[in-house]
Amino acid sequence: MQTWNLALFVSEAVLYFVLMTALLHFRHRIGLGVFLTALGVMHFVETYLAAVFYIELPFGVVSPGSSVFFAGKLMLILMLYLKEDASTVRQPIYGLFLGNLVTVAMAQLLLLHQTVEPTAAQAADMTFLREMGLLMVWGTTLLYLDSIGIILLYERLGRLMPRLPIARFWLSGALVLTFDQIGFFALLNYLFDTPLDVFWGGWRAKMVSVVLYSVMFALYHWMLRGVGAMHSRRPIRDVFSDLTFRERYEDLLSRTGRDVLTGVFDRSRMEIEAPRLLRESLKADAPASLMIIDVDHFKSINDRFGHLRGDELLKEIAGCLQSTIRSQDHLFRFGGEEFVVICPRTSYADAMTLGDCLCAAIRNGVINPTGEAVTISLGIAAAPEDGGSFNGLLSSADERLYQAKSDGRNRIVGRPIAEV
Repeated sequence: MQTWNLALFVSEAVLYFVLMTALLHFRHRIGLGVFLTALGVMHFVETYLAAVFYIELPFGVVSPGSSVFFAGKLMLILMLYLKEDASTVRQPIYGLFLGNLVTVAMAQLLLLHQTVEPTAAQAADMTFLREMGLLMVWGTTLLYLDSIGIILLYERLGRLMPRLPIARFWLSGALVLTFDQIGFFALLNYLFDTPLDVFWGGWRAKMVSVVLYSVMFALYHWMLRGVGAMHSRRPIRDVFSDLTFRERYEDLLSRTGRDVLTGVFDRSRMEIEAPRLLRESLKADAPASLMIIDVDHFKSINDRFGHLRGDELLKEIAGCLQSTIRSQDHLFRFGGEEFVVICPRTSYADAMTLGDCLCAAIRNGVINPTGEAVTISLGIAAAPEDGGSFNGLLSSADERLYQAKSDGRNRIVGRPIAEV
């Protein structure tokens, strides 16, 4: 029986997510209202099932209403935010919250009626109506908090793992649904004296659902990535307006300040970002490092093979550098064949190690038109020992780069041994 229930549980999660994702994907053809209406219609069923409908699975007693449909709704709200923007995703969040408050208010008025019973089988369950009202209010409040929380958490995790959207999707869902399970179980236990086993079973089921939804989201992201977003133009002063403004600003920022040839950040962007990155590291009592990179004998490539071939080589070098640095590092084209790498929260020793990796990556991965390995020279400086400002570090690193070139190139020059 448990195996059969588990198969149905997985099937329900897959079917729900696939159908709702299809409505979300085709929103530009059929209208976003279809998706939002379907999302809203499910809410009462989710709440009802979470209160009265339970099944036994290998990992405990669970309710599909809570672990499949409610968890799926939350992940779909996050997907809507990712596909559209914050000004759009607030519509179902506010709609569900306010709509359910109206439902509860009307239910309380209905309780004041003097009812009749046409037949014995049609007696009104007034107790259930009262309890469902409280469950609806509490469930809707949790949904409101969950929806805002999962979006803010996804954004915050973006600072730690900007290149791992699937992992952020999964982790955001897992953390917020854990919070939701604690909150909703507290009311169930108060109203119905629900045993603790139901809490653990429901929590495990929600974690399983999050994994299933994350896998399906990854497949969707892989197959249909690149679909553009449409943005609302109606400003409303709330948390969602702030999110929308920030995400549009960050999107604009990510598409500006780029070097046209290599695609990495350009010097103007460096003059804005680098001082901020260094300042934030020092404020947190953490070191920060800066390195200047120069491509050895690059002028001879332009002289012998022309500037077009030199440009192609520069793009290849920039791509190799970008793929070798870490996710927290920032690569800028300083000018000509020179690049700057800012390494927040990175000590001098770690920067020297990274510099070795960059030299090896270029030497082993990039060749010039004659088939010879390309090499680079580096100058490295670290804060606070070499200075507390961007200009101070840049000056120190530039002097050391000049020393590296004077000493024969294809090498790294850092702090003098006496200063280390």
